[in-house]
Amino acid sequence: MQRIVVVGGGAGGLELVTRLGDRLGSRRRVPQAEVVLVDRYPTHVWKPLLHEVAAGSMDPFTHQLEYAAQARWHGFEFQQGELTGLDRARRVVRIGELRDEDGTLLLPVREIPYDTLVLAVGSTTHFFGVPGADQYAIALDTVAQAERFRRRLVALCLRARHWHASQERVPSGDGDAGWEDDTGADSAPTRADVRAEPDARAGASAAAGAARASDASPRSAEVRVAIVGGGATGVELSAELRNTAQVLAAYGLHDIDPRHDLSITLVEAGPRLLPALSERLSEETRKLLTGLGVSVMLDARVEAVVADGLQLAGGLHVPADLVVWAAGIKASPMLAQLDGLATNRLGQVLVRPTLQTETDDAVFALGDCASCAWGTSERRVPPRAQAAHQQASFLFEALLRQMDGKPLGAFEYRDLGSLVSLGRFSAVGSLMGGLIGGSMFVEGLFARFMYMSLYRLHIAALHGYPRMMLDAIAHWLRRSTMPRVKLH
Repeated sequence: MQRIVVVGGGAGGLELVTRLGDRLGSRRRVPQAEVVLVDRYPTHVWKPLLHEVAAGSMDPFTHQLEYAAQARWHGFEFQQGELTGLDRARRVVRIGELRDEDGTLLLPVREIPYDTLVLAVGSTTHFFGVPGADQYAIALDTVAQAERFRRRLVALCLRARHWHASQERVPSGDGDAGWEDDTGADSAPTRADVRAEPDARAGASAAAGAARASDASPRSAEVRVAIVGGGATGVELSAELRNTAQVLAAYGLHDIDPRHDLSITLVEAGPRLLPALSERLSEETRKLLTGLGVSVMLDARVEAVVADGLQLAGGLHVPADLVVWAAGIKASPMLAQLDGLATNRLGQVLVRPTLQTETDDAVFALGDCASCAWGTSERRVPPRAQAAHQQASFLFEALLRQMDGKPLGAFEYRDLGSLVSLGRFSAVGSLMGGLIGGSMFVEGLFARFMYMSLYRLHIAALHGYPRMMLDAIAHWLRRSTMPRVKLH
């Protein structure tokens, strides 16, 4: 019996293995193939929503999907572990050992044979070699990283609340009396008066809104967040954090001013936000973020990330208590070490229009880890969730055709547009396709509804529409009895 092994349980990989299991797997009266999913984690969370996890507006533990349960329901096998090697001659993948939090060995190193291998391992954050970025900045690749950011944000808000409470008990004398720290002036950290103008542009504009770090002023209680990268993740996190601050203040747990005590600075090296999208969409997004009180710095290149913020080209310093790096992605370095598979400079596996790797016809790749031509042009299929979904759908049909001895066919990517969330009740984007005969700009509540529909379509692809509707109702009922933001 043929064995199909899919490595990576992201959006594309999980949709593919679910459909293969339903059609060919062990729950069929006569199974036609063994379908195996390999992933380093036991659960799946839709990656485009990690910014909401980081902001506390989505609880990942109520939205996660257990791979083992999905395997039981849909007739495939789940093996937990990280891909560490590939032997193409023997057609086996090597999976590393699995240990618990205490270091106890749970599963040894394993080798899993395959007839067809699909790599769907996604991407990881690209720090571009910027000094200090991997040490001081937080990426948003995993639920653990998003939760780490959220916990630190809540802790900083608690500290700010305590500072406000202590100031109310200190009699004010001279103008600066209230800023004194009982640890002594020498040991108290200083605050740099750096503020990016909302419309900051091209060096000179950024300088107008920022002062050098040497111009020290008394310590402030505000929480300062700097987000590097003006793509979708950076923009969405900026907007979501503003909503989080308002909710925290409304619940009274952190009695801080949501607009002034939480400063959010979005730093983009290019001349506009969302560079992969239209200029109109970029400009509308900038205006909306500015209206939310987010400081946007354009043409601002980060030269280093330091313990107290960002060092920009030209000597500008942006102070920050928390730094998020959302400036780019690359494939896992592990892919370039997989028995000679051809990769590009970003580490993506080079694939043909059939999604077979250029090196081995028995090995396929999809999603962010694959570099696939977009039509006849020199463009490549972008690393988006819709691309992974389309490739999973294509590969499902292609593998069925291959089992019947028919040609695989060629993958054709269709850009259906892009949507960017700007908080609980707003989004912006453009819709494309045959139904509207071109491109249509959308914004506001309608765009937000379309944005959330993408997640529901993903759930429908995994569970079917009836269970998706039940899941949506269950989450609505749960949220009606819980705060909109995690408070701890």
